[in-house]
Amino acid sequence: MKLTLSSSPHQRVQRDTGQVMRLVIYAMAPAMLVQMYFFGWGLLIQSIIAVSTALITEAGILRLRQKPVVRALSDYSAVLTALLLAVSIPPGLPWWMTLIGTFCAIGIVKQLYGGLGFNMFNPAMVAYVILLVSFPAAMTMWLPPVQFMADPLSFADTVSLIFTGYTQAGLDVAQLRTVADGITMATPLDAVKTGLTEGLTYSEAIQSRIFNGGLANSLGAGWSWVALTYLAGGLFLLKTKVINWHIPVGMIGSVVVCATVLHIADMDFYASPLFHIFNGSLLIGAFFIATDPVSASTTNKGRLIFGAAIGFWLVIIRTFGGYPDAVAFAVIIMNMAVPLIDYYTRPRTYGHGSRSNKRGR
Repeated sequence: MKLTLSSSPHQRVQRDTGQVMRLVIYAMAPAMLVQMYFFGWGLLIQSIIAVSTALITEAGILRLRQKPVVRALSDYSAVLTALLLAVSIPPGLPWWMTLIGTFCAIGIVKQLYGGLGFNMFNPAMVAYVILLVSFPAAMTMWLPPVQFMADPLSFADTVSLIFTGYTQAGLDVAQLRTVADGITMATPLDAVKTGLTEGLTYSEAIQSRIFNGGLANSLGAGWSWVALTYLAGGLFLLKTKVINWHIPVGMIGSVVVCATVLHIADMDFYASPLFHIFNGSLLIGAFFIATDPVSASTTNKGRLIFGAAIGFWLVIIRTFGGYPDAVAFAVIIMNMAVPLIDYYTRPRTYGHGSRSNKRGR
């Protein structure tokens, strides 16, 4: 029998950073195509703006720091950060806001801390929060799914909207949000939150046209298909061992538990678990954002706690906070807690017993 010795870590699948980042991008690609199918060309244009800005910003700062540029850019971490921001922002967001957000993600959140591996916070989520706090009106101007739009946008119209604020016919985002029957359509999360503040019950709030019907009538048209495709991409990452199961399971499980408790307590006011899972950015957050290996917990027990806490904060902020979606806020809150979580969940050094055992000797 021949024995093979290897040094730790003992991983059967060994990949460098570039390979991991590319696999994550490949897993996102089908969902991005579905998102474009339902919401138009905006995502493609925003992705081009964000990726270009990210690469230029990273290259410029690395050159100023006299660090190797080509090697850093070839790890695709800047590209992934840019794409995560692009899929999170409205497709019609003005180009200069996308540029500012991407610059903040790469230049401030990532490179200011020392580059990849040293940033405490998730760069894409900090950039999203910066944009949301700075430009709240623009960041909530999501266009309705193409099937509901009175005037679906062509590629040229979308380019014109992003770079000038108007389509070729002179329509702005607010006018484009008005569907064929004259109703201004909101996202599923916005529709429910607004309905509840106006005194409607949850079951009345989900009667909006944005919901497909079926499965408790809580799946937003277009949004649920996008969420399901991100779920499929996340399962691919799990199967290929790019990510561990602990954070997604902890996050989704926590949302299900918290939302179920609230929904049972008052079904007229609190949304169902199904609504929380398939509307908004929960699934992309669970598989593609919270699992960031740099800003997430590094122990298995810590990852479960980290994911569960994000799920808890997501339900709390969505339900009682001022913003309809909360993945970015929940992730950033828990990024701050990662050192504490890792400290209390780190495994004992081999050969050292617990403190209680030492006292008992």
